[in-house]
Amino acid sequence: MVTATSLETRLRELAGAVPDPELPVITIAELGVLRDVRLTAPGHVEVDLTPTYTGCPAVETMSADIERVLRAHGMARVEVRTVLSPPWSTDHITDTGRRKLAEHGIAPPRPGHLTGGGHAPGPIPVGLAIRCPHCGSTETTLLSRFSSTACKALRRCTTCREPFDHFKEL
Repeated sequence: MVTATSLETRLRELAGAVPDPELPVITIAELGVLRDVRLTAPGHVEVDLTPTYTGCPAVETMSADIERVLRAHGMARVEVRTVLSPPWSTDHITDTGRRKLAEHGIAPPRPGHLTGGGHAPGPIPVGLAIRCPHCGSTETTLLSRFSSTACKALRRCTTCREPFDHFKEL
């Protein structure tokens, strides 16, 4: 195992603090899409990102934001690479990211969705008991399988009657 230098650790913190462009309440580190940050030469850094899904349009914005932040901190060359393996899943969202989603009215995905082999156990049932981020009730109904982004569904709480997004398990 290679130990990160203090500069690599700082660069990882800076890159990880970039907000997700579709969910700006959480950072790309909290979302779990930032995979690696490596110095390859003085002033040169490589960053690996794994998108939430293969065609995610936010990757371009994330890459540009990371490049801007790291160049502002002295890196002359920043290469952001898209890495698809191992694939991202909602299990990569940190506890802090899940808490922030809930605090901002988005029901976070259930943790521990993947099996030991790293593959989803099957299709996600539509009739999940999803907790309302507003009042905490599990009495919610699905309004639409797709919401403001492909990775969220639109639900309504039958207790407080508030609509909310649910970040779907992937």
